[in-house]
Amino acid sequence: MRSSAVRAVGGDDDAEGDKEKEEEAERERQEAIKEAEDRRKEKHRKMEEEREKMRQEIRDKYNIKKKEELPPPEQEEPANPLMRKKKTPEELAREAEEAEQDDFTKLKNTIETQVNEIKTQIESKCSLQ
Repeated sequence: MRSSAVRAVGGDDDAEGDKEKEEEAERERQEAIKEAEDRRKEKHRKMEEEREKMRQEIRDKYNIKKKEELPPPEQEEPANPLMRKKKTPEELAREAEEAEQDDFTKLKNTIETQVNEIKTQIESKCSLQ
């Protein structure tokens, strides 16, 4: 009776044994998952090899050249403005300068045309003797 009373009160031996059993079962489960994944990958690799052999036979039969695999093109500008590439301070300064230059050039041209119009008006009204 005494041994059952110690288990009921102390019960640490069973808890440690259960933890060890659970850890071992988890390791075995992880190993089984890894083995199954390795078998699946190997199966798919073999299937792809067989498919490639069949493709090559068809290419040979119809004299078709194999397309070279091109690297995926880089996305120039994503549609989402939050995902776009950040501009460097040099790029920002250059764009601001171009914008100012455009505004300045427009202003300069409008002033020149207005000055020319005023000159012609003054010349038509005034006559030199």
